[in-house]
Amino acid sequence: MSVSQAPGEDGGSHHGSDGEEPNNFILDFMQRAWLAGNGNYVIQLDEGSGGADDVDDGEDEDFNGDTFPHLTRRQWNLVLQGGSLHNVLVRVPGMEGYGPGRLRRRPPADPNRFPKVPSKVGRDLMSSGLFGVRERPRTTTTFSSTPYHARPVPLRLLDRELGLADTRADRWRNEKLIAQSMIPATNADMIVRYSAPVYLGQFSDDGNFFYSATKDFHVRMYDTANVNEWQHYKTVVHPSGRWTLTDSSLSPDNRWLAFTSMMPQVCLAPTDPHDEGEPYLLDLSEGADEHGHHHSYAIFSVRFSGDGRELVVGTSASTIVVYDIETRRVLHSIYGHDQDVNAVCFGDKASPHLLYSGSDDATIKVWDRRSLGDGRPAGAFVGHCEGITYIDSKGDGRYILSNGKDQTMRLWDLRMAMSTADFESNNPTRLTRDSSHDYRFEPYDDRQWFKHPFDNSVVTFRGHRVERTLIRCHFSPPGSSDGSYVYSASHSGKVYIWNLDATLAGVIDVRMATSNTIAKLVAEEDAAGEGGRRASLHHHHQRNPDGPICVRDASWHPTAPVLVASGFDADSMEAGTCSVHSCALSQDGDSGGPEQRLYDEKLRPMPAWKARMRGVPWFR
Repeated sequence: MSVSQAPGEDGGSHHGSDGEEPNNFILDFMQRAWLAGNGNYVIQLDEGSGGADDVDDGEDEDFNGDTFPHLTRRQWNLVLQGGSLHNVLVRVPGMEGYGPGRLRRRPPADPNRFPKVPSKVGRDLMSSGLFGVRERPRTTTTFSSTPYHARPVPLRLLDRELGLADTRADRWRNEKLIAQSMIPATNADMIVRYSAPVYLGQFSDDGNFFYSATKDFHVRMYDTANVNEWQHYKTVVHPSGRWTLTDSSLSPDNRWLAFTSMMPQVCLAPTDPHDEGEPYLLDLSEGADEHGHHHSYAIFSVRFSGDGRELVVGTSASTIVVYDIETRRVLHSIYGHDQDVNAVCFGDKASPHLLYSGSDDATIKVWDRRSLGDGRPAGAFVGHCEGITYIDSKGDGRYILSNGKDQTMRLWDLRMAMSTADFESNNPTRLTRDSSHDYRFEPYDDRQWFKHPFDNSVVTFRGHRVERTLIRCHFSPPGSSDGSYVYSASHSGKVYIWNLDATLAGVIDVRMATSNTIAKLVAEEDAAGEGGRRASLHHHHQRNPDGPICVRDASWHPTAPVLVASGFDADSMEAGTCSVHSCALSQDGDSGGPEQRLYDEKLRPMPAWKARMRGVPWFR
């Protein structure tokens, strides 16, 4: 039997009964257990323990190789005679995770259980024309033997300028292939520095403006009509946000921005730079009950309908709520899942009828807006082993993309959805409901991953990290990338871009890009001797250039080969960035552009000493 701390919980004081201090060996044991982890004390029940008093007072190794001190039964009895045991949890070898409740027994890990890469189904999709064009296997010119699909962008551009394409169809195909080749790279052209974590950042559908939302309830809007020269034009603040901003959605006509917090109200703000009025608060709690109490819950996701007349939200109350903006009333509130609804989206921007919801119960439900009144979904997607963090629609009413806490991103086809009758009879959530993994505090153990027997996903993508926060994923836009890719943010400080066959098309290392710039600024300020020791120490706590970065969201510009990664300092949670990445034309991945530019949230240039002073409240 051994004791360690579970991640994510605060340990309390440990004293003997009646206020007496425990023996020295108990104090020494507690100290070693405290140093072994960062949470609750966990009793590890060793196989075969019990019966005779244990004589081994050595240390155990957990499955990560960490050591935890032993207690004999006599010593453990002394611990039980101490104070409160509310921080003591059970850990059994071969069982999943920490915490109370049933634990999912880990089956023997099959090394071949992960999906094969490249995916044959994904390869077929790449050739179908639904996700971009593919070049016929031929050469481009009579004087070149390089296959056309393998030619670099400069040669494609040369073919275009020389008019070497045979037909109009060939010219059209050449333009599409050029777009596919221009994938954003690691080098950042511009870094926008915020004094609070950036939780999301997205371009509008036409690419004319970009908005970011930060943990301190600020939403900032930028004119990006010229994607290389941004202009800040408006900032709106949630008047009564709780904890953080959770999501946002832009109306189809770009006139209104809806954003949410950990409360049952949606904040609606005009995007017009000349409209300086306060944002509207739309109450989705359906008012007070007969006792005068308001139904309270957190909103994790919000989306405008295709016609812009309705909002749909996913809540911590396991509900999907549909709200009519014009009449200011809730049309439907459906208990569609067993746990939090972290993500919602419409299947087709031109129609408000098809709706999807993703939940911590590891399922995605399909809803027909016209039959929501009966509270029954039209179908379901099953395959994730852990909760869903985000879903995105291709906008064609057929394909959607999801991120899951099982460290996978999945592509789904509406035609393969499980029927409601099959879902109810098979009860697929029985295989995932007992998971003890808490992605907020602990890394995912790949031995927990299993092939779901009812998996109806099309392609599975792996390699990124979905930890600590609701990491987002998207389809690449049809204009600037020919719709050929899918991509995801990652807690590892990167943006991963995949081909449809699950092979990597590119990786943007945001941590590398931003750390290099900040390290230079730190060196410049140190050389100048500006800021003082207090500011310097605070800055190093706020952002270590070598420290971890969490990229929570990413947005690919609809008409230009530019991607913006939004995230925050994973250690301190005291600052964030939006970094702008363009395509690389050189072989080494360097875009060859000008030196990186650093700005504050209002796009004012940040010299070194100002960068060092961000986040120091007594200087503001």
